[in-house]
Amino acid sequence: MMPRRVPPLVWTILGSSAVTTLGVLPVFLLSSQSVFVREDLGFGETRFGIAVSVFFASAAVTALLGGKLADRLGRRTCTLMSGLLGAAGCFGVALAPTWPALLVALIVTGVANAACQVTSNLTMARAVPVHRQGLGFGVKQAAIPLSIVLSGLAVPLTSDTIGWAGTFVITGTGGVCVALAALRIPVSGPRTTLRAQPDDQPPRGALLLTMGSIALGSAAANSFGAFIASWGFEVGLTPSQAGVLMAVGSGLNILARLLSGHLADRRFGRNLPLVATQMVIGGLCLAAMTRATPAALVPATLVAFAVGWSWPGLLLFAVVRISRDAPAAASGIVQAGAFVGGAAGPAIFGVVAGAAGYRVAWSTAAIAFLLGSAMIMVARRAFVADLIRRPPHRQIGYGGGRHHPRHLTDPQDS
Repeated sequence: MMPRRVPPLVWTILGSSAVTTLGVLPVFLLSSQSVFVREDLGFGETRFGIAVSVFFASAAVTALLGGKLADRLGRRTCTLMSGLLGAAGCFGVALAPTWPALLVALIVTGVANAACQVTSNLTMARAVPVHRQGLGFGVKQAAIPLSIVLSGLAVPLTSDTIGWAGTFVITGTGGVCVALAALRIPVSGPRTTLRAQPDDQPPRGALLLTMGSIALGSAAANSFGAFIASWGFEVGLTPSQAGVLMAVGSGLNILARLLSGHLADRRFGRNLPLVATQMVIGGLCLAAMTRATPAALVPATLVAFAVGWSWPGLLLFAVVRISRDAPAAASGIVQAGAFVGGAAGPAIFGVVAGAAGYRVAWSTAAIAFLLGSAMIMVARRAFVADLIRRPPHRQIGYGGGRHHPRHLTDPQDS
């Protein structure tokens, strides 16, 4: 009996997830192995923090400016460029002899990260049928907590064998594989029918509000991920217990992102209100951290991972659905907000924690979540008003030209 052939749609979604992993994995590898990197290259924690911030800053600028270009180039060219940039950046990190050389390599990996994220979003919009895009974005965004798990495993598995540089060589080789796989993507035809016209762009003000919302949400969520282990130790957990808690939480986060995407495909619209609700729950969980007891910390942490940090895929899915013919440009603006929040959040949290204590820092992060939730709902009102004023006048073919009746036709879709 011959084995069943894997459907092309599955390969498309898994490939998009692999591209996402290629983009985010370098910074997590750098963080998990920072002790070894700093020791070998001879620099301290301040310069390490600058290096990580440079990675996110270059990603934010690239995502903000490169989205429109990605819409014009198409997913084949974008996937090829993403793989080559990812490979060049990772090989550069592995070969860096000094901190300045590492900084240059991290700028390249930051650019590659933005290219990977925008390319993955474009793939979801162009190559995945509308009724499977929710699950597709869930799988794509699940690659991020999976990357955290992989980077954590890299330390005990490779520290005594290939070392930290070897992990970047392996990741860079993955970039080469992505570039080679891109050559198998069919060349797109003329893109004039898919290029957004001036009157067919989503409202820029609403996109900027969404960008600000995801910046606040990412700042709070990334601060939570960066400091929860330290806070767990402060309130009475052992380092091992804190590690297990983070591992279980990351697993729940992966499952929650997949489930959110699957349910989005079965639910007609109202995605942004659900994102806002998830952010509110995340804010309440971070506020509960101020009680400083394991009895409050453990359930709040698990709910924060499972619900309060499960919204990124759903948010991108909603933005792509309402972006008309410019999914990469719209998602690029939103991804830029995520990169800014990812860079600034932990730094600000650390400053506040050092100056006023963890309880004030957790309260500040909770407020950021709540503000992000409010901004999402304001943005949704602008999106809905725009869809009423300018209803979609055509459908876009997805998944080999197949049309699906649940393409965006109703303001409630947002």
